Amino acid sequence: MTEPMPGPLRLRRAALSLITLLGGVSLAVIPAATVSISSRLFTVDEQGFLAVAVLVATFAGQLTFAVVVESRLSSAATERRVVFPLWLAAISVVTAIVLAVIPPNAVALAVGLPILIAALEVGRGVSVAERLDRREIVASVAVGVGALVGVLAGFADQQWALIPLVVGIAAATCVRCMPVTHHASRPEPAVMGWVVADTAITGAVYPLLNAMILAFLGPADAVLFTSISTVSGLLAIPLNFLRLRLLKEHSRLDIVVSAASVGAAVVALLVLEVTGVFGFVFGTAWTESATLVPLLLACAWRAASLATTIPFAALRRAGEVRLVTGLRAAVSVLTFALAAIGLSLHSLPAVFLGLLVAELASAVVYEVARRRRLARGIREAAAVDAGGDA
Repeated sequence: MTEPMPGPLRLRRAALSLITLLGGVSLAVIPAATVSISSRLFTVDEQGFLAVAVLVATFAGQLTFAVVVESRLSSAATERRVVFPLWLAAISVVTAIVLAVIPPNAVALAVGLPILIAALEVGRGVSVAERLDRREIVASVAVGVGALVGVLAGFADQQWALIPLVVGIAAATCVRCMPVTHHASRPEPAVMGWVVADTAITGAVYPLLNAMILAFLGPADAVLFTSISTVSGLLAIPLNFLRLRLLKEHSRLDIVVSAASVGAAVVALLVLEVTGVFGFVFGTAWTESATLVPLLLACAWRAASLATTIPFAALRRAGEVRLVTGLRAAVSVLTFALAAIGLSLHSLPAVFLGLLVAELASAVVYEVARRRRLARGIREAAAVDAGGDA
């Protein structure tokens, strides 16, 4: 039985967890900074194209994360250790250098974004899972400063506004790929296949949905959908942090810290909306639309993921990758169907409402599955004890 940590050590660990969690803002601001800078450098049509490209890049990052990090964390028969691959770091740094050297180009940015975001996703995931808190703090500061300088340069209509953004990503990548004392666990091939399939099915919903918004509602609504999704993505920071920690081990402390952070993030977003900060950052795509209601619904959708994350991680830790993939496929179909109904009404609030309802339904599905898995485990343990007594 593990002895409880002393009070000061527990407090220190909670503080480091909170700082590392807050560092996730740096990952969330990259899509927002890209959209903001693009609104100053590119035409409306190019902005619509890049709005879809941002979500496609996020999807690519999720797939890479599934292969490199999550498949290993879900391999119950191994030590579940992860490292940041040097090949991904090298490709990311080269991509950042190319984007910094060439003049602003929407196509080049769309091609480079998946690589940059994949490196950010994997690098942060490794740092959080392995509790490399100090280097993660440095990396997060590098990304955040680069994004801030880039956005400010965009406000000043500077053509070099993308350079600080990509340089910050390159610097963070170099920090995150520094040597560690452990080696990555070899993932179980079957587990990797199920985890990647799970991620592909789930992650494809949002870029596909935004492509439909671009086709049916036009570039302005596509940009607005990406902007609101990105802004509400601030809530995904503590949720992703929680998922990574729970995939390693169950932690009530991390659940409490993450839940409190979600509440604080909602308040912060509403303050920024009311004070007009988002309109200033995202320009006409935001100021010329009614954004409060869709933003509230988007925040509710993200926050509802807290109820999904805990049973999802418990099932993954138990090695139930096939079950989780099947459940996620069913939930993804439901999510896309409900969001598409909102799209058919030509209403972004209806789209976010559909996403919220689907998330609440998935929380119920995962919790029922978790309880059934727990009950089955208890019955199996009882059967083993009965056999031993006999």
